[in-house]
Amino acid sequence: MALPRVVIIGCGFGGLWAAQALKRAPVELTVIDRTNHHLFTPLLYQVATAGLSAPSVAGPIRHILAHQRNTTVLYGEVSTIDPAARVVVMENGEQIPYDYLIVAAGTTHSYFGHDEWAPYAPGLKTLEDALEIRRRVLLAFEQAERERDPAKRAAWLTFVVVGGGATGVELAGTFAEIARHTLRGEFRRIDPHNARVVLVEGADRVLPPYPPALSAKAQLALERLGVTIWPGRLVTGIDAQGVSLGEERLAARTVIWAAGVKSSPLGADLGAPLDRAGRVKVAPDLSVPGHPEVFIAGDLAALEGVPGIAPAAKQMGRHAGRNIIRRLDGRPAVKFTYRDYGQLATIGRNAAVATIGRVQLSGFGAWLVWLVAHIYFLINFRNRLVVMIDWAWSYWTYQRYARIIIRGAKSR
Repeated sequence: MALPRVVIIGCGFGGLWAAQALKRAPVELTVIDRTNHHLFTPLLYQVATAGLSAPSVAGPIRHILAHQRNTTVLYGEVSTIDPAARVVVMENGEQIPYDYLIVAAGTTHSYFGHDEWAPYAPGLKTLEDALEIRRRVLLAFEQAERERDPAKRAAWLTFVVVGGGATGVELAGTFAEIARHTLRGEFRRIDPHNARVVLVEGADRVLPPYPPALSAKAQLALERLGVTIWPGRLVTGIDAQGVSLGEERLAARTVIWAAGVKSSPLGADLGAPLDRAGRVKVAPDLSVPGHPEVFIAGDLAALEGVPGIAPAAKQMGRHAGRNIIRRLDGRPAVKFTYRDYGQLATIGRNAAVATIGRVQLSGFGAWLVWLVAHIYFLINFRNRLVVMIDWAWSYWTYQRYARIIIRGAKSR
């Protein structure tokens, strides 16, 4: 008798934890991802800011799942899902049948209807994004060193981060530290300390999901680093020369987008209701209404009270896997209950904010919690060891030795 076929689309936090939940299940499991690595996205900004190398925050999917004898890993991209025929269609037309499906395809950047801004303001979702941001930031200092015109030099030394959520705050704080500490004494024609970092946020404060008191402390910590914060401002235009905010124009050659996300288009293939962000409105057990054999895990799932963060994706992935096991055993799927373990955001050296239940932390204590938590949750021992060594060296010396510029087609 053939084993039930389970397909997982995406091997981020939701997909990987779902696969691990099914490691001993009597199924034929197929994991599909358009990259060959699982990415620890909470530390991706460290790659973008030259604090860590790419392998420190990623691990080969095949290696991670090699011990699961019931699992096949496929490198490729899913183009469509046919829930009526119960097949997943790959980019080359190959059809992969399933009895149960877990969709954990995640999200990508949203420019709120202005996709023409994308070439000038890269977002941060993949390793490719991180390396491109790193290249642009480091290249800006190099171009400023060669520029004779003061106005043009100032534009090269102006860095704009659009979006004051956790990613935006982390990027802006680290850019300021690079300019004021890491690059000190390395240039002769410019003083990197004069670089200007501007954080633009549409809401009235940074870190909107956090309590107002922590947002205020985060803003104060950023301002101490030299970051200029513009709350309550909306970007109306981005091009190669800078950013427009209504009637105001800011000359900046480096703009980073951290303002919005949109869900994978695969959610629309399932014929289920979607929310405004394109996420699938799942049933309480994470299944798709009308298709109890299909489950959604991670950022693609719209479920009240569940935020789009890594711990939630892990919990949903594990729960979806366990619900499939229950179905195989002839038992009903059970409701998903999210356990809130808190949120963490680092601002810079010795500065972070954290909410853990009713406890609110800021400053050095929150930074220590952030440090320990991120090392603990890295995917394997090698990554933890490498990150600890790199962070220790960076902490005591202020140096970031992953400062390698790779020339690419996107040079401006």
